[in-house]
Amino acid sequence: MPAGAGRPSISVVICCFTEARWELLLSGIASVRAQTFRPEQLVVVVDHNTDLYRRLSLYGRLTGALTGVETVENSGPPGLSGARNTGVAAATGDIVAFLDDDAEAAPDWLARLVLMYEDPDVLAVGGRVEPVWESGRPAHFPEELDWIVGCTHKGLPRVAAQVRNVIGANMSFRGDVFGRVGGFNASLGRQSDRPLGCEETELCLRASIGSPGTRVVYEPAAVVRHHVPAARGTLRYMLARAWSEGVSKAQVTRLLGRAEILGPERRYVRRVLPRAVLAGIRSFTHDGDAGGLARAGVIVAVLAVTTLGYLHSLWQTSPHRAHRSDPILLHRLIRNKGGGRTND
Repeated sequence: MPAGAGRPSISVVICCFTEARWELLLSGIASVRAQTFRPEQLVVVVDHNTDLYRRLSLYGRLTGALTGVETVENSGPPGLSGARNTGVAAATGDIVAFLDDDAEAAPDWLARLVLMYEDPDVLAVGGRVEPVWESGRPAHFPEELDWIVGCTHKGLPRVAAQVRNVIGANMSFRGDVFGRVGGFNASLGRQSDRPLGCEETELCLRASIGSPGTRVVYEPAAVVRHHVPAARGTLRYMLARAWSEGVSKAQVTRLLGRAEILGPERRYVRRVLPRAVLAGIRSFTHDGDAGGLARAGVIVAVLAVTTLGYLHSLWQTSPHRAHRSDPILLHRLIRNKGGGRTND
């Protein structure tokens, strides 16, 4: 179904940075081209990787498989935010949708998103991100912590609802939002070995604050499937990512100067996590499921490390401190030995 009279046009942006995800990237591109609501434009942004850019260009010329796909190099600072801003600059559609380079969209993904924009007060729409575990979900990894791997966690609405922010792997914005409030903040988001995030959270908040009366909507029927490598199911990775999440939330709080923006996190901690911990303990005591006890313990550990990351980041930028320490020191101690960029 192409865009037509009364229907907004859509540009889809996929940002990539490594040849290690080559097959996943091609699958993601194919899923966009197979949409029931055809996008006006598909832009692939290569984040400062000349070899990957050349490979895409050569592959397109030799196979014709990328006909109509615009491949551009990130003209901004290295990192996911800079790459997304490059994609926004190249986009021509009324709506700009984003898909990760290790994700695949359901055939009706864009059709589901565009329906939400029939409400003129909606400025952004995100959808459900389902994990596809490379080696199966680890027994210690509860669904309530799926945000760690960039996916929709248990506890979010089951029907379309207003939310504070969308998830980066499956999100869209009206194109004029970027003209009004600017793009993704380049000081946030993943860069090199720093698995920070919340750039989409900060943009949604900035856009909502700048346009009172507008809404950000979560539509769980708009689905993408996100590949999760086995390494991201380890406790080491979970704690490293939790620390970085705390640091990122502190950065957003400082940038916007509003502590109340963390309302969804408070509700999540008060309502979702206690139920998950009790469920894990019950699973152990009633069914003898050792994984249940492990899940309960992991939830407590992740919450503690996230809180420490948040408080440490606020403390190390406090004007009362004469010297500032590295905000991701603990992350460097507990991250995977392989390091590297960890783009959700």
